[in-house]
Amino acid sequence: MSVRFSERELDIMAVLWERGPSTAAEIRAALDDDITHNTVLKMLSILEEKGHVEHVEEGRAHRFHALVAREAAGSSAFTRLVDKMFSGSAEALLTHFVQERRLTREELERVRRILDERIKAEPPTMRARDGTRRKGGRS
Repeated sequence: MSVRFSERELDIMAVLWERGPSTAAEIRAALDDDITHNTVLKMLSILEEKGHVEHVEEGRAHRFHALVAREAAGSSAFTRLVDKMFSGSAEALLTHFVQERRLTREELERVRRILDERIKAEPPTMRARDGTRRKGGRS
């Protein structure tokens, strides 16, 4: 299942992931902008309708908690980013980060180790995204 959040929904989910179960007032206080209490309640209602959060009654307030793991949302967001910004090419995304020098040397070395492990685990002949055969993991 693809999990999609608007920017505002993602702001609210981030509070729930970081702080755990929270009331609308607690979420509002944790956000960095001037969002109204009613807007937070409306967004929580939408998130609840989508099945991404649920609440338990706590006195007069409701305490909301996330039903969607941060990792599931991150995976979906990453896929959308690759599809929309890099025409479906994870290679283009990785190349962008390397060329823009957004990774430290230590990060690049960790990525290299991950890539080396992945290359060792892949069979020598694979199918490219377009269905053509490629050898050694290259197109």
